Amino acid sequence: MDLPDAIRKRLEDFSRNVLFDQSRSGTFSKDNGAFSPHDKRILSSLQLQMSLYFNMWFFPWWWISETAMLQLKYPALPDYYKFILVTVLLLMTLIEVIRLYLGYSGNLQEKVPELAGFWLLSILLQFPLILFQLFNEAILIQPLERAVHIVLCIFILTQALTGFVALRDMVRHTESQFHLRQFD
Repeated sequence: MDLPDAIRKRLEDFSRNVLFDQSRSGTFSKDNGAFSPHDKRILSSLQLQMSLYFNMWFFPWWWISETAMLQLKYPALPDYYKFILVTVLLLMTLIEVIRLYLGYSGNLQEKVPELAGFWLLSILLQFPLILFQLFNEAILIQPLERAVHIVLCIFILTQALTGFVALRDMVRHTESQFHLRQFD
């Protein structure tokens, strides 16, 4: 089945202008090994973007599994763990939506503040919460829960590492551009 010409043209324009924009290729000087002040290298991390993409598709399945398991074990839990687990589920849901948005916009648009926010949410909030749910045996961890928590934990660790590298590269590039612009 062929796409209509109007849709095909829009997709071609989109891929040409956004995905494969030739004006963003860098101007590297081989003489001194530095980039020019008008350097437009693509600094987005492919590994981070792939991890964010797969995490975005996995997160609804994690949420459904976590909600179903919480509903099943809710009557057997002490009252304080009922409150804690519902609060953690709500917090993790809110944090994950914000975290994925910041990761996408920070990485694809090469914005340092958004990527830094993504990285901080990953390390300071989401990672400790997933570790709590993964290793606290008092919350009656079910096998499905353990499996989805392990996958989410791997996503968060991968994104924290690749996000740190991408953030470091973006900051170094921005810093070098700032210093080069002072001499223009």
